[in-house]
Amino acid sequence: MLREVTATRYVTPLREGGSLPGIVEADDLGTYVMKFTGAGQGRKTLVAEVLAGLLAQRLGLRVPELVRIRLDPVIGLSEPDEEVQDLLKASGGLNLGMDYLPGSLGLDPLAFTVDAAEAGRVVWFDALVGNVDRSWRNPNLLVWHGEMWLIDHGASLIWHHNWPSAPASRDKPYDASDHVLAPFAPDVAAAGAELAPLVTEELLAECAAAVPGEWLLDEPGFADPDELRAAYVRTLAARVPGLAERVVLGEPTRDGPSRAPGWLTGARPPRRRSDAGGRPECESGQERGVRR
Repeated sequence: MLREVTATRYVTPLREGGSLPGIVEADDLGTYVMKFTGAGQGRKTLVAEVLAGLLAQRLGLRVPELVRIRLDPVIGLSEPDEEVQDLLKASGGLNLGMDYLPGSLGLDPLAFTVDAAEAGRVVWFDALVGNVDRSWRNPNLLVWHGEMWLIDHGASLIWHHNWPSAPASRDKPYDASDHVLAPFAPDVAAAGAELAPLVTEELLAECAAAVPGEWLLDEPGFADPDELRAAYVRTLAARVPGLAERVVLGEPTRDGPSRAPGWLTGARPPRRRSDAGGRPECESGQERGVRR
């Protein structure tokens, strides 16, 4: 079960994300990157964040701590940006937070070296969860205290946006040609040999159990959250056998469009110099200058 905290102050929006996450302070004196149930991409992105993020942690990959955050929309009354105000008003109740890593920088593959073994583990994991949003265009990797951290898994588990397609995802190849770690010759075979035995139904069920039940309600074709959790477990478990052999590493599409789905790329707002309150926008996944 994820720890639960209560948001006490909204600090600033992070405008690089299509869902407009924000930095908040909480009653445990921590600072978090908060993702909202009222965002246009919907609560399924939060489900993917929890399930994929916890699974990555259990496999030994570095993912900032995830927490449940209670939000009282009243904290947004003084927010000058109407877009942010609307988002806070629509997100009262339970939301998702990711531990803020102060001073972290987005990973630049030209400046930071990743060994083939670690690159292989990340690529294998992304293949398991079907993450389409860790490309050279948008790495979703941070460097903090000299180590690589994985963030932003909302674009994983694409099949849960269309559950009838889930069984077919079992044997679907994963094209890692545009993966940000592809240049480091990821040893996917070794990663599969190491990680596949760890991905048991028991482990997947433990991760799925941490997804708040209220985010799993009213899914067509499922009677209750437990039935839906079982479907996540079943779909991911079926994908594990032979996964490493289905990872494709070809020539990157440097001059082509992103392979991410339109709902992901099209939702990103245009960049601007500052928000309505005159605050500078974030230049990386974790805005610099905010202290814990």
